[in-house]
Amino acid sequence: MIKLKTIFAIIGITLLCSVSASAQIGDIRNNIAIGVNGGVNYNTVSFEKHRVQQKGLFGPNIGLTARYISEKYFAMICGVQIELNYSQRGWDKKFELNDGSGDTDPTRGYTRKMNYLELPFLAHLAFGKDLGAQFFINIGPQIGYLISSSESHFGLSATELESEEYGMPFDKKFDYGIAGGLGVEIKTKRAGNFLIEGRYYFGLADFYNSNKKDYFSRSANSSIIGKITYLFDIKK
Repeated sequence: MIKLKTIFAIIGITLLCSVSASAQIGDIRNNIAIGVNGGVNYNTVSFEKHRVQQKGLFGPNIGLTARYISEKYFAMICGVQIELNYSQRGWDKKFELNDGSGDTDPTRGYTRKMNYLELPFLAHLAFGKDLGAQFFINIGPQIGYLISSSESHFGLSATELESEEYGMPFDKKFDYGIAGGLGVEIKTKRAGNFLIEGRYYFGLADFYNSNKKDYFSRSANSSIIGKITYLFDIKK
């Protein structure tokens, strides 16, 4: 219930910007831009009931971006942004030496990669000049679908690999959560718009079943994302 209330609240914030043009409170813009984005995820997974120590797993995040700017209300530029991205998530398990030092054991490793198609739907709030630099906030819900996965390991004994956590099939391919980011956009007259953004994704969905009898009670993705986006205006 808490998760659903959080999602509905974020969707509400997003929709406020998407319908602001119809209210005609500020300076109406009707600017449409499309382009491409690329970046990298720094991924971890929130596991509960059975702890999994992790190192951050890096993966690509690339896709298409479309943005609609509806109006400028005083100093704030309001709009919505939607993306279709290929995103690699997952986890890289950390093994410790058996000497009690807590140091990482370089002779053992296990990595699980998860490849998603993702659709963030974001409110875009910006501050700055029409040409030049703008600072912006993106925030809103995100959904995703697991299209493939892979796992790799080294240095693990046959006994260790018998643990239930290795090779577990994913029970749920649909993912959802909340994404939010801060960034800077450089708007030019002829060369298009260049954006640099740092974003965080907090997953609300478990990809393993999470009943009392199941191995994990929570298994949700989270990522720190660095993105570069190029947009060109098709309607100003």
